[in-house]
Amino acid sequence: MWSTTTLILQFLGALILSAFVTYLLVGHRGQIGKDAPDEHRKQHAVPISRLGGVAVFISLAFGFFVLAIRLPNFINAWYPIIIANTLMFSIGFLDDLRPMGAKVKLIGQIGCALVLYSMGVSIDILSNPFGSGGLHLGWWSLPVTLLWLIAIPNIINLIDGMDGLATGFGMFLCLTLAFVGHFAQKPDVVLVAMVMGGALSGFLIFNFPPAKIFLGDGGAYLIGFFVASVSLMSNNKGSIIASLLVILVALGIPILDTTFAIIRRAIRGMPIFRADAEHIHHRLITLGYSKAQALGAMYAVCLVLSLAGLSIMFTRGLAIPIVAALAFLLALATARYLGYIRTWRDLRHQVNSTLDRRRQREYVRAHSTLLEMEVEHCQDAATFAALLQTSLNRLGLSATPGPDLTPLRLRCIPSGIVTLYRSADEALREEWQFRGELLEPALSAALDRWQTLPGLQLELPDAPIKGSLNPA
Repeated sequence: MWSTTTLILQFLGALILSAFVTYLLVGHRGQIGKDAPDEHRKQHAVPISRLGGVAVFISLAFGFFVLAIRLPNFINAWYPIIIANTLMFSIGFLDDLRPMGAKVKLIGQIGCALVLYSMGVSIDILSNPFGSGGLHLGWWSLPVTLLWLIAIPNIINLIDGMDGLATGFGMFLCLTLAFVGHFAQKPDVVLVAMVMGGALSGFLIFNFPPAKIFLGDGGAYLIGFFVASVSLMSNNKGSIIASLLVILVALGIPILDTTFAIIRRAIRGMPIFRADAEHIHHRLITLGYSKAQALGAMYAVCLVLSLAGLSIMFTRGLAIPIVAALAFLLALATARYLGYIRTWRDLRHQVNSTLDRRRQREYVRAHSTLLEMEVEHCQDAATFAALLQTSLNRLGLSATPGPDLTPLRLRCIPSGIVTLYRSADEALREEWQFRGELLEPALSAALDRWQTLPGLQLELPDAPIKGSLNPA
């Protein structure tokens, strides 16, 4: 095993390099990869770079380079991890430069996982954590390995909605991986995990609230895929159930947040990968926590769960029932405290209310689909504008300002914003935002065909265009 001094030097070296590269990225004044604020989820005051994953990747790559020089057999053992992680980072980085869409990214992630699997990094045997023996997966090895390698990057990406959150969680996970590698007598895993932990620590200096730079998809995917892939190297090939359980428990908060998000969006009729402002950190801020306090609370829970996960290895599986009970109680307490479930007695009413909201959204989606079709059938913009006015009235929206109405700004074409008007009730802001976005494809198609619509307020880079929705 490596000396403590060696591990500290590796950690500090990665930290310093990451902090230096991040500093250069923060000072870069170009507009490539900037994340612009909006009036909904992104509340930062000025555009902020989302290319922070570059600093983490460069630091990790340099760490691999140093280890390859110091350890003669390092490349032979770790080249699958290096290649696959590079590919996964590239997918996220390209998306940061120019959004590619969820389906394209998912195909790329599956490709990365297949590349790693084809090079021999897989889950073949789920060992018995309580003793000898294990379950041979056979042909199930492929889907189980792919699920593991794809799920964790997306879980990390889904929680990357608050300054320092995904970066801090990634740091805790890497330190947990280092302990797992030490316990499993895998010194290379310890070194690699410490390098990544240092890289994330250096980046966190600039990512802590208020963030000067964001991870972006490149950084979030790299963190998740690194944890998923290196965990497969942290035990004897195929016999890794203990390592997987440790990581699963340490990922308790991200997994819980993702589970809540999937259930919430599925019930409400929203796309699963659509971002919203109802994650755990959003709820904590709503309850009165500052960003730093919310971050500190989630860090503390992550630390406790990491220790709970490690206890599975220390006790050779005996702690599994206790850890499972802890995770279950945490899920119940979180759902109740954060208001996902206001009262157990009122749960049925909440479900019915949510299902009713889903039906309303389906109604809006049907109008949007019909309007998209009408773009092809209408002979001129005025005819379409009349149909649009009818739909807006039925949906409770307006194209013109009025009493008790507030603007609803929709990005419908590149660099163009359409302004509609909605109820001023801020309690329904998220709902109106989603309904408005459902109309974006129809509005974009109409504007693409006619460039303007009577009565629709359209802001272009040069000048706003306005007219009347009552065609003469």
